[in-house]
Amino acid sequence: MSKKLKVITLGCSKNSVDTEHLLAALPADDFSIAGEGERPDYLLYNTCGFIGDAKEESIQAVLEGVAAKARGEVGKVVVFGCLSERYSAQMPALIPEVDAWFGARDMNPLLRYLGAPPSRFVRRYQEHRRGYAYLKISEGCDRRCSYCAIPFIRGAHRSVAMEDIESEARQLVAEGVSELILIAQDSTYYGLDLYGKRMLAPLLKRLSAIDGVERLRIHYSYPDDFPEDVLEQMAVNPKVCKYLDIPLQHISDKVLTNMHRHIDGSRTRALVERLRREVPGVVLRTTLIVGHPGEGTEEFGELLDFVREARFERLGAFAYSEEEGTWGASHLVDSVPEQEKRRRLEELMSIQADISLAFNQSRVDSIERVMVDDIVNGAYVCRSGWESPEVDGEILVRTNKADEKLIGSYMDVRIESADDYDLTAVQL
Repeated sequence: MSKKLKVITLGCSKNSVDTEHLLAALPADDFSIAGEGERPDYLLYNTCGFIGDAKEESIQAVLEGVAAKARGEVGKVVVFGCLSERYSAQMPALIPEVDAWFGARDMNPLLRYLGAPPSRFVRRYQEHRRGYAYLKISEGCDRRCSYCAIPFIRGAHRSVAMEDIESEARQLVAEGVSELILIAQDSTYYGLDLYGKRMLAPLLKRLSAIDGVERLRIHYSYPDDFPEDVLEQMAVNPKVCKYLDIPLQHISDKVLTNMHRHIDGSRTRALVERLRREVPGVVLRTTLIVGHPGEGTEEFGELLDFVREARFERLGAFAYSEEEGTWGASHLVDSVPEQEKRRRLEELMSIQADISLAFNQSRVDSIERVMVDDIVNGAYVCRSGWESPEVDGEILVRTNKADEKLIGSYMDVRIESADDYDLTAVQL
């Protein structure tokens, strides 16, 4: 009899890819996904351990799992991923009811525990039909930003071989995926360890040559020494979205120095200007941190001015969270009160809401090609090349009769209205 599994994935899209790799590595004759109402032999949690809120969410989820185990609703509870990697010494004592713990880099040991053979993890199992998929092109990070725990959770930067990425991409495309979202902790660093030079642009060319690929999207690029050939691909390759996720974190020289970002404010501004100039029509998504050590009233004001000037179409922001084990936790004083961090965050996002609204309203009456991601309340939930799933707004397309067969396909729509996050449209 096959073993029934249920996997709950927490955290970022990179964790989702890990889960799909794990499920694809399990022999189909020996394992199956537990259906609704079925008792799983194994309840697995792929956890996040990046910042405080994510850690709390992961711990709470695991506690719910062991409570279900105590009620006899599940068999064994197994935890893997970033939380157990980061706190491997503490977690077993904190939640002893968990049957086994594995880190983020323990995928083959986890397979052995489940009774499955080891794997190279180049295939994916996608439980739900959709037209897009995340494609992890590297793991880990060589940067040492003062606030970030990723390097000691995920290890040093390790690129995935180009032929393995292409093989995985071809499998996804054969299953109906047409948009590949390239993710890494530092996507512009791709290839340096394997090939002696940055290879993101050649990878984009190689993937765009696959029949069935319609969109390639770049996430999590690093601003320092941004590769020129990637800009060229974004400008001339019709399959590469004119969309870039590039976390800048701040603009103040003082704060950027404390963050160990290896770039100053003037070079950051110059990069944004170059992106706008060399990739006309590009949509920029960035992430900023408020309340970092060294951010006083003057530095925060500089950040607000930068946001007003740069007018990022997409922007996410976080209040600084001191993370144990990081350089910032041991060398910098977390001097901004939590209430002030929240106030600054609200002020920043209020400014961004107006910028986002203006951008969305500028699209009203335009014709756009969108992918159908889902159907909710009888409307198609869609995205153009300017929206990435889960982090950006959506285009809601009214219809008299929604057809689930259209999920993952494209349609042309006319934008009818917009708010600061979502848009509504009608199918042509």
